[in-house]
Amino acid sequence: MSLLDYVASRWQQLLVDSFQHASMVLQCIALATVIGVLVGVAVYRSPAGSAIATALSSAILTIPSFALFGLLIPVLGLGVAPSVVTLVLYALLPIVRNTIVGLSTVDKSIVDAARGIGMSRLGVLTKVELQLAWPAILAGMRVSTQMLMGIAAIAAYAKGPGLGNLVFSGLSQLGGANALNMALAGTLGVIVLALLLDAVYVLVGRLTTSRGIRG
Repeated sequence: MSLLDYVASRWQQLLVDSFQHASMVLQCIALATVIGVLVGVAVYRSPAGSAIATALSSAILTIPSFALFGLLIPVLGLGVAPSVVTLVLYALLPIVRNTIVGLSTVDKSIVDAARGIGMSRLGVLTKVELQLAWPAILAGMRVSTQMLMGIAAIAAYAKGPGLGNLVFSGLSQLGGANALNMALAGTLGVIVLALLLDAVYVLVGRLTTSRGIRG
């Protein structure tokens, strides 16, 4: 059976796996964005705090994903929990770093002007600084999403949902009927999803960023 025939005969299951894969990645990105932006807001005014936050989130990326899954399985068990924790941890660095960079590069004269018209500290942060830092934050989310698309496939090691189950099943059955097709379908599915989500980020960036900020 060719790859096209395999996909055509199992397209419904492939759609379900693709939806689960994309859903897990996007939910983890949303959670990582909340955490990353809060951390960035907390430390961006402190060079030492910024360096520590960046170093800690960078250190996570030095841990091989298989090893991190292996460390979390005895604590959280198999399934969604270790998958979500691992993906959120891996997504933090680009978001934290870009939030710090975006906020720290906001023109001080704009901040002073906002304060001059009576805006509160929270108002300046939410309505001025975060608005101007949004393109950088979105770029961090975009990088994290592309990174997580591949790592999410490894979540199958912890019995997580998504296309990784096809890849692992195919590789474990190499030499058997449709084993290669199974692995290829899962791999190509991850690539297609990554390209589609990247296009969505481009569209979101255009819709949520003013022309003045885009330059």
